[in-house]
Amino acid sequence: MTFERRRQSDVIIIGGGLGGTAAALAAAKAGMRVIMTEETDWLGGQLTSQAVPPDEHRWIESSGCTASYREFRSRVRDYYRRNYPLTESARNNPLLNPGNGWVSRLAHEPKVALSVLHEMLAPYINTGRIKVLYHTVPVHAETAGDEVTEVTVLHKESGAEIKLHGAYYLDATECGDLLPLAGAEHVCGAESQKETGEPHALEQADPLDMQSITHVAAVDYVPDGDFTIDRPEDYDYWRQYVPSFSRYPILSWYASDASDTTKLKQFTMFPNEEGIMSLWDYRRIVDPSIWSQPLNDGEVTLLNWALNDYYAGPLIGVSPAERESHLKGARQLTLSLVYWLQTEAPRLDGGKGYPGVRLRGDVLGTEDGLAKSPYIREARRIRGLYTVTEQDVSKELRGALGPMRYEDSVGVGSYHLDLHPTTVSQRTFYIPNHPYEIPLGSLIPVRITNLLPACKNISMTQIANGCYRLHPTEWNIGEAAGLLASYACTRRVLPRGVYESEAHLKAYQQLLTEHGVQLHWSEAELEMQ
Repeated sequence: MTFERRRQSDVIIIGGGLGGTAAALAAAKAGMRVIMTEETDWLGGQLTSQAVPPDEHRWIESSGCTASYREFRSRVRDYYRRNYPLTESARNNPLLNPGNGWVSRLAHEPKVALSVLHEMLAPYINTGRIKVLYHTVPVHAETAGDEVTEVTVLHKESGAEIKLHGAYYLDATECGDLLPLAGAEHVCGAESQKETGEPHALEQADPLDMQSITHVAAVDYVPDGDFTIDRPEDYDYWRQYVPSFSRYPILSWYASDASDTTKLKQFTMFPNEEGIMSLWDYRRIVDPSIWSQPLNDGEVTLLNWALNDYYAGPLIGVSPAERESHLKGARQLTLSLVYWLQTEAPRLDGGKGYPGVRLRGDVLGTEDGLAKSPYIREARRIRGLYTVTEQDVSKELRGALGPMRYEDSVGVGSYHLDLHPTTVSQRTFYIPNHPYEIPLGSLIPVRITNLLPACKNISMTQIANGCYRLHPTEWNIGEAAGLLASYACTRRVLPRGVYESEAHLKAYQQLLTEHGVQLHWSEAELEMQ
């Protein structure tokens, strides 16, 4: 396999996750030529290679996201209507939820999301306006003063290095990997109360105290089957590991209660008449009850539970060897969960284990049944002209002031400040929020002039990241970054100049509006909330 050693484009997007894909789509629609890299062979990040059904707010069907994200959601439903033998009621349901998982109004298969994203990108990829480099990661960046001049990426399979040149460089990697390579000022992990004034921040900052990751698996259940896997290497460790916030092992039916994370809540495997919350239908992505004819053995669900949240150590700020150890540890925890479910999980009938639990790698495009990549909730975050904090979003702290309004808003969203257990303090909380906006200032680095964040790496605190990391917001951030790069290119103005000029800001916001980006929550919408 041979590669061009040097490539030129208007916009270089490093990372093909959800934000990167949205950024590429937006920039291409605005007339830019785009090169986008992707570490795996699947675009889409959270929705695809990480296998996380969309976490969304309760008004998502009518407001609170961009037009292109709503188009994606509509296309998912249309895909099922066009290609699956649906029952009449399912086919005619405008709010079809393919998996009927209760975590999402649109729980669906990662392969369907991938197909839909390919359809949306097709006009631009097929005509060469977007070029995607798969199995590719950034390894070096050249700068001149405050400007990025070149990013070198490595094709992991061939070992070839490719030098990418563009007017603007967008970091859409899951960990914010381009930021340190470019020397961009950034922050990792937990800030201190002294720095941010946030009630839930740590007294002392800890850059290694990051949210847990989860390596998702797909499984189905064949009642009379036995698909027990080999005992995982680390099973004994995880079987007896007790988190600091619990009195039960992590592999148990007890986990933090989202409504009050100082308490524990009991769960179980399947829906039941005893009123115990089941996890099987939590992230279920295949529900055969909507089919008019059988297609496989039954339901498929995704294991992205509190039981396989991995918080034994971070991926950022550690040596390559330690990073690999934690990536392996996350996989081992999920395989241990699968083995525990198959052999030891207490059943409500008094028995133990469900040997009919079967790993479904075909659902995720893998051999082992685990997702191509772990779900990473927290990245490096730029130091920007404005930093979003707990005070901007928390319903309790905002009080009668209501939602925070920004004159420079580039989008909207809504989700609780949801912090999964962290790697050092094991803090976890679920703080009620006000609907929020995304300030342009949080996308503008304090120094680097032509680098933009395009996913979970905007200027925000760890706590604010708890809500700004979710699917619709990451998409919105990517779309805003892609359109900002295109505006800056065509108007020959730096992103900071857009932020500082009232005329440019209004013109850029008009461009966002023309592309279907909702800039503010209306008073009527806020009254409903």
